[in-house]
Amino acid sequence: MDAEEVRMEWIERSGEYSPDYYAYYGADEVSEAIRERIVERVGSDASVLELGCSSGRHLAHLHDAGFRDLWGVEINETAGDVMREEYPDLAADGSFRFEPIEDVVGGFDDDRFDAVFSVETLQHIHPDDDWVFAEVARIADELVLTAEIEADEDVTYVRESFPLYHRDWRATFTDLGLEEIESAEVGRDTVRAFRSTE
Repeated sequence: MDAEEVRMEWIERSGEYSPDYYAYYGADEVSEAIRERIVERVGSDASVLELGCSSGRHLAHLHDAGFRDLWGVEINETAGDVMREEYPDLAADGSFRFEPIEDVVGGFDDDRFDAVFSVETLQHIHPDDDWVFAEVARIADELVLTAEIEADEDVTYVRESFPLYHRDWRATFTDLGLEEIESAEVGRDTVRAFRSTE
């Protein structure tokens, strides 16, 4: 699959792994791991961006914990409708862009957000778009959190229909000048925390 085909897979996604699917499951142990690390490193007054926020279950968990400067980027436009139904307070208080990450991240100022995080989303970025990771590092003032499925293989497929591009996330972000400050297994994900060295 080329980069555009991968994006279209998510733009048109319904059923399993869609915004409705994730809203049904709500916050989970990864949501809590993200919240704990953001509170510990930058506090609940932080400006926070989630890349691949879907219908907002992780951001809603932060909102419920008192965070108010919350932003999300999501490729699937139906996520906005699901968010307004399932997490109306978040939808009203947060700022959202329903476009591909690749079309949005370059428009943010340097160090725009105290924390930027992603849960099982960066693993869907096509290798042709690896430049996105430098943009993530650029717009995060203090903290980058990744919660991704890690594997030894370069690519695996979910339901044989869409790819997961496995990367060495530690190397990806340390090569961009960030320092890894924590790594932990949370469910099927590896949660990694990085901070700016500037």
